[in-house]
Amino acid sequence: MSASGAEQAVDALDGESVMATAVKNGVPGIIGECGGNASCATCHVWVRDEFLSLVGEPGEMEDDLLDLGVGDRRAGSRLSCQITCTPELDGLTVDVPPEQA
Repeated sequence: MSASGAEQAVDALDGESVMATAVKNGVPGIIGECGGNASCATCHVWVRDEFLSLVGEPGEMEDDLLDLGVGDRRAGSRLSCQITCTPELDGLTVDVPPEQA
């Protein structure tokens, strides 16, 4: 769901990051300034509860970026560049924080 509240469904390729998929499809609020290198936090999303166990926990570097670079960190906060699309994640829904719009 975008920061404006509009939902946008996109098709993803297995092995591609959620960030790359979002940028390719023009999802508002997902910028990915660093190109997916986990160094900018401009692809912050909130993973919905039903997918939290499937995407796993953030790594140490991602966790630090979320602490320092994100205004509204939540339990489901992740950098979308660090989530790889897999068949198990079919239907994954993430929300874009409003301050990224």
